[in-house]
Amino acid sequence: MYKTPVSVLVVIHTPDRQVLLLERADHPGYWQSVTGSQNEGETLLQTAVREVAEETGLDATRYQMAEWNVQNEYEIYEEWRWRYAPGVTHNTEHVFGLLLPKPVPVSVAAREHLNFVWLSWREAAEKVFSSSNAEAIRKLAADRSGGRA
Repeated sequence: MYKTPVSVLVVIHTPDRQVLLLERADHPGYWQSVTGSQNEGETLLQTAVREVAEETGLDATRYQMAEWNVQNEYEIYEEWRWRYAPGVTHNTEHVFGLLLPKPVPVSVAAREHLNFVWLSWREAAEKVFSSSNAEAIRKLAADRSGGRA
């Protein structure tokens, strides 16, 4: 079964803009926020909640989740195109934020991630491999209230 070329990016952060990053198991050294493809029949919010649970063990419904009304379309890396139907080359990513009161330890999904780290937004934006992920983290920092979910 092929992946749907629609995904979510969930920036998990604290009010003082510390950001959770996960290190990819299939690419050690590649750090990212929670991300994943939408399953058939899911809303984008359901996808975001499911991916947070799968990748971190956190129950996103216990915290403040918000859709940021940001969509990114990007070309799927060649090495990952086999996961999609033949001819699919682009993905549409929908950005969410999940506000936690403070950094907490998470349980990474061993087949997806090797490690996690909480970093300041500046460090996180520099560390992620994806430009859309870095841009989302910078948007978080641009919000003066610090409470953006």
